[in-house]
Amino acid sequence: MREGSLEPPMRHPLDWQNPDFYDEAKLDAELRRVFDICHGCRRCFNLCDSFPQLFDLVDAAGDEELHAVPSEKFGPVVDACTLCDLCFMTKCPYVPPHEFNLDFPHLMLRYRAVERSKGKTGGMVEQLVETDRNGKLAGMVAPLANWASDVGNGMTRPILEKVGGVHRDAALPKYHGKTFAMRAKTDGVTVNTAAPAAGTRKAVLYATCFVNYNNPGIGEAARKVLALNGVETKVVYPSCCGMPQLEQGDVQRVAATAAKVAAELEQYVQDGWDIIALVPSCALMLKFEWPLLVPDNAQVKALAQATFDVSEYIVDIAKRSGLAPGLQALEGGVTLHIACHARAQNMGQKAAEMLRLIPGADVGVIERCSGHGGSWGVLKDNFEIALKVGKPVANTAIKQKKAYVASECPLAGDHIVQGMQRIDAASMVVDHATHPVELFARAYGL
Repeated sequence: MREGSLEPPMRHPLDWQNPDFYDEAKLDAELRRVFDICHGCRRCFNLCDSFPQLFDLVDAAGDEELHAVPSEKFGPVVDACTLCDLCFMTKCPYVPPHEFNLDFPHLMLRYRAVERSKGKTGGMVEQLVETDRNGKLAGMVAPLANWASDVGNGMTRPILEKVGGVHRDAALPKYHGKTFAMRAKTDGVTVNTAAPAAGTRKAVLYATCFVNYNNPGIGEAARKVLALNGVETKVVYPSCCGMPQLEQGDVQRVAATAAKVAAELEQYVQDGWDIIALVPSCALMLKFEWPLLVPDNAQVKALAQATFDVSEYIVDIAKRSGLAPGLQALEGGVTLHIACHARAQNMGQKAAEMLRLIPGADVGVIERCSGHGGSWGVLKDNFEIALKVGKPVANTAIKQKKAYVASECPLAGDHIVQGMQRIDAASMVVDHATHPVELFARAYGL
């Protein structure tokens, strides 16, 4: 075996149905094995708060070695992991196939699954991540829900902080009474039969919970861009991909979701439809995490092979067929944040490639974690840490002074803008973040 992670990283299926997976003594032994290697390496010190937490524990121990750290102090290290996967994909020299066989994010996931099996999970965070239920309920009273969740609401946000544990200053996504799936049934698009790719592709847009309930504009932009480029589309949304539940260690539920959604999409896959996920976290789940949870499910495997990230798909059209004409320059340039879960797909900077297809493109790329981490970053105990982790991103975005700030991850985009406001609100030229596909649609005049 060669040293230094010279082989491409590979991941083993998550053995969550094996009783040993939940054996606390075996878990502790694995935690100590991995943490000791991390302590001796420390390449990941600046990725997230998990590693500083771990290294501080070791440095404060009597002889500055891991054996002096009691296991009951490992909790904060695990809690700080946002499952961004950057340590596995970009930093760690000891991931499989290296003999050390390190997979830090999945070890943190195992810890959470064990805690869940012991009944040590629950509380309000479990309710916050029920995205489908919350989206349906909030959508019924969208104006009221958006008023109550607004950061400027000094009456309701302190209550939400006390009852729900959500920091009063954390930006929260808005809701819409008419979901993306609903809009797709009534808002037709005309497929451009003169486009170079016309007749060669058809795609199902997997709406994702965020696009469906919180920002249908992302889906509408994607649908219009694809139609202009000759792609017939259908919008399908069986349920959330389960990433919010995966973050909480509920692997059994996520595995069931994977099997359910894959079964519902099976006929589309068999009939030759491509599957496009509109948010990188969801693409990551369909492509990689689901097959690791249910490795023997043929429907899940087939779905993974048919799934594209939306930026990846548009770039693929450009390379294989060419794009429809009509793209116009975006004045002022774009600061583009490459989302962690886009990087974890190991497909390159597809959002940057897509935006550089625009004539005269001025794209400043930031390839670093925003610090948000899904539901983790809005919690009272984490919000300030999330801003600290994302401060280098916000600083770079301020210095670039582009007309647009974009991220494939909408939550990360909003978090970056909040970080910019904290640092230098007076010099900001943007007040919100945009998804790259929305900018691509704008460049087409759509």
